[in-house]
Amino acid sequence: MSNRLNAPNDLRAFWMPFTANRQFKKEPRLFVGAKDMYYTTHDGRQVLDGTAGLWCVNAGHCRPKITEAIREQAGELDYAPAFQLGHPKAFELANRLVDIAPEGMNHVLYTNSGSESVETALKVALAYHRVKGNGSRFRLIGRERGYHGVNFGGISVGGIVANRKMFGTLLTGVDHMPHTHQPGKNNFSRGEPEHGGDIASELERIVTLHDASTIAAVIVEPVAGSTGVLIPPKGYLQKLREICTRHGILLIFDEVITGFGRLGAPFAAQYYDVKPDMITTAKGLTNGVIPMGAVFVTSEIHDAFMNGPEHMIEFFHGYTYSGNPIASAAALATLDTYKEEGLLTRAAELSDYWADALHSLKDCPNVIDIRNTGLIGAIELDPIAGEPTKRAFTAFLKAYESGLLIRTTGDIIALSPPLIIEKHHIDELFGKLRSILQNNI
Repeated sequence: MSNRLNAPNDLRAFWMPFTANRQFKKEPRLFVGAKDMYYTTHDGRQVLDGTAGLWCVNAGHCRPKITEAIREQAGELDYAPAFQLGHPKAFELANRLVDIAPEGMNHVLYTNSGSESVETALKVALAYHRVKGNGSRFRLIGRERGYHGVNFGGISVGGIVANRKMFGTLLTGVDHMPHTHQPGKNNFSRGEPEHGGDIASELERIVTLHDASTIAAVIVEPVAGSTGVLIPPKGYLQKLREICTRHGILLIFDEVITGFGRLGAPFAAQYYDVKPDMITTAKGLTNGVIPMGAVFVTSEIHDAFMNGPEHMIEFFHGYTYSGNPIASAAALATLDTYKEEGLLTRAAELSDYWADALHSLKDCPNVIDIRNTGLIGAIELDPIAGEPTKRAFTAFLKAYESGLLIRTTGDIIALSPPLIIEKHHIDELFGKLRSILQNNI
């Protein structure tokens, strides 16, 4: 154990993602172990996981069933080619996934991450219209402040400025709807905000500008997570569905964050009772243990490709690791764990207690908004003049020192704990956050 807890003596080689590398390497924050709701740091401290890792460890850390499934699969079949060959667990997993998916989502394509799931869905949308004889539909519509991963398609339809500004023109034929955040009208909303549902009508303006015959798909996160937890206003998602249906546009829900129980239903599409044409997933699919993603599509989309000679490839897309045996085993064990412990609906049981604890911080200094849905929360802080992001990042560092993991984006604290969280963990989490915020950071 003493060797495990020693930090590496040289941190230079690893260029860390989405990290202030110079700051980190002066004062490293290293995890060397984890169990259930807690991480163990390299200096032996316990840190309560308030973010499910990166929105992904929904069943908590180092769960025995998942660990054992990986061990067994690695000793039985480590890899099988994904092109023109298969292995049983990939098919078993797909069947298990469509069983919990919204009705009509009957087919699955495998990926290795949320970013790849988005790229896959965008390509399916473009190809679908082409095989249907509507090749003029090439435009993709995203949303301001949207996050859809870091590949070129994802940052093109995404709308977070810092993720886009250094990479040139990106994909052509992309437009963006306005985001739904309305500070001043919806501050301190519990659940879906009252105001802003009519913002969905901006899609009609974009359709008028470009003509529906040129638009292939609209992609949105039901709950925009990485931009700071923006909850859809009442009626907003329903209105998007109506507009897309009227104009023959595919609607893609990016559920990389909201999928697998985060809101209290298996998917946000079920929680909000809105049926998209595709759903992108990853993160909670394998409990964050092994990279894997999945794109759900309707039978209508799938069947449109099943034409022509049977010996011909129907869709020229896929990855070396699509449906990887070890990832499939991990995902199956994850689904077993979710089912046995009722985790896909547990957020609904705890959401009121979570909301009460979260909104109890309203009186803390510099808190200008609080938002929540399911087991997701956001605390927006008043930025320090001339130093954007510093207040929230300071809170992140103080939280880590206090034994709590939070996530920040801009000057917003985002929270999304493992779904195994108990009320005493919620009390611990928000007790520590209150102490940090009360110190007027």
